[in-house]
Amino acid sequence: MKTCYIVGAGDFGDGTLCPREEDLVIACDGGYAHCMERGIRMDLVAGDFDSLGYLPEHPQVSRLKPEKDDTDTGWAVQEGWRRGYRDFVIYGGSGGRISHTIANVQLLADLAARGGHGIMVGKGSWYRVIRDEEITFSAAERGFLSVFCLGDRAEGVYEQGLKYALSDAVLTKEYPVGVSNEFCGRESRVSVRRGTLLLIGEAF
Repeated sequence: MKTCYIVGAGDFGDGTLCPREEDLVIACDGGYAHCMERGIRMDLVAGDFDSLGYLPEHPQVSRLKPEKDDTDTGWAVQEGWRRGYRDFVIYGGSGGRISHTIANVQLLADLAARGGHGIMVGKGSWYRVIRDEEITFSAAERGFLSVFCLGDRAEGVYEQGLKYALSDAVLTKEYPVGVSNEFCGRESRVSVRRGTLLLIGEAF
């Protein structure tokens, strides 16, 4: 399935970005510097360029006004959606201002609400939002996994194959019962029958 990659100005992380021909890569503001440093192909560069400090030399630049309702990353998500992409990976969306990290988590929640999928990759961490669905992890997954309720209630929550199990649990936004679970070298899954969950993976 084709993927829209969005690169922001925050922590890029330790991974690599190798887009396929059918994928879309949007560099947002300071994300342009990340792409240039790593030799990543960019299909579009967008932003008000307050972080970068100059207008990039690229054949496809969308210069956004600083006074806008969307963040640069939010605009990029909407642009990717308009072009028909439903799977998104955001690099450089965390590790800077905490307000922008939270804004990007809300973008992931919006994608889940619309039937799309998104993951945000940071330095030693990743963020994902699921809604009324299940996500599985291979036995090779390592590190901590925290699960938080993003609405008033999340019902029918299961965590299986992890160090600590949950079965048909109810999570609320007031109590972080799902913090700091661990992958244990076996296939695992997290599911929610009704509600929205934020999943955060962190390296040991």
